[in-house]
Amino acid sequence: MNLTQPTALTLQALARGYRYGFDIMAATGLPSGTIYPLLRRLEREGCIVGQWESEDAAFSEGRPRRRTYRITARGRELLAAALERFVYLRDALANP
Repeated sequence: MNLTQPTALTLQALARGYRYGFDIMAATGLPSGTIYPLLRRLEREGCIVGQWESEDAAFSEGRPRRRTYRITARGRELLAAALERFVYLRDALANP
């Protein structure tokens, strides 16, 4: 996987508890055109796991279904490598 600054920021957001694409966008400042393709790549590479919420949960709140993401052990390894490479990103995100 290509270790870029957006990759590091996204993994860092997931490690700090951000779970939804919009939350990750808000935490990182990255646009949807960067975040969503990156989330798909990270999922294909086994660095994160995504899961759709139930239709009932979304319907009860009157909104579309959301996909939640969580970081895997492989993703944590990639994040550690990213933070060694991009030292200045270690404190880039506030905890949720």
